[in-house]
Amino acid sequence: MGYAQLVIGPAGSGKSTYCSSLYQHCETLGRSIHIVNLDPAAENFNYPVAMDIRELISLDDVMEELGFGPNGGLSYCMEHLEENLDEWLAEELDNYLDDDYLVFYWPGQIELFSHVPMLRNFVEHLNRKNFNVCGVYWLDSQFITDVTKFVSGCMASLSAMVQLELPHVNILSKMDLVTNKRDVENYLDPEPRFLLSELNEWMAPWFKKLNKSLIEEVKYLLVQVPIRCDHTKLQWMDFEWLNIAWLALFHST
Repeated sequence: MGYAQLVIGPAGSGKSTYCSSLYQHCETLGRSIHIVNLDPAAENFNYPVAMDIRELISLDDVMEELGFGPNGGLSYCMEHLEENLDEWLAEELDNYLDDDYLVFYWPGQIELFSHVPMLRNFVEHLNRKNFNVCGVYWLDSQFITDVTKFVSGCMASLSAMVQLELPHVNILSKMDLVTNKRDVENYLDPEPRFLLSELNEWMAPWFKKLNKSLIEEVKYLLVQVPIRCDHTKLQWMDFEWLNIAWLALFHST
């Protein structure tokens, strides 16, 4: 059985930095890890790439030859990948042993992992290849500083979690860039009643019923996990056993 992480999240949320840090960490420990680029618009990496979708199709070529814009071109590239799962991807996966650990870097276009079936079909293909897969969802902590942004981030993550039906962990990144960390800490393990009260204060009175419904959904993401991660002392865990929660990578200073 092989093992795989799907690294997903909005553009600029820290996915590339995570892949680089994870590779360096495993290299220091003498553990083998293979990072797979599935972003056809990617340009530079500071870690070795084991497989690269750009060998199959690139965003620049699609935009030039078909006249698509960036978003349409990216969707076209991922549809092309989906059509070649049994050929290009299957051939690439055959180069790895049963106990190899693969990390799949997914592009940041949110609809690719929230409501269209591309990534779900990709996961099902990995399962057929006997891979044990987990999802790692990244979100920039600078955008989780008030209740409205928090609920928005939770709903995006929940959409991906429900769509993929995988063991799933949420991670808030870039905590060292947050001016007041208490603004974020208030939302790491909040009480639903607190969230509803805050949301009602922010929103007009006629949104109260909607707010209550939103908080009922967000409760699915508020399962407590008894660990905190300092990015200078990363604890790499078996994500198969993680519950759903928000973790934060805290700066040591």
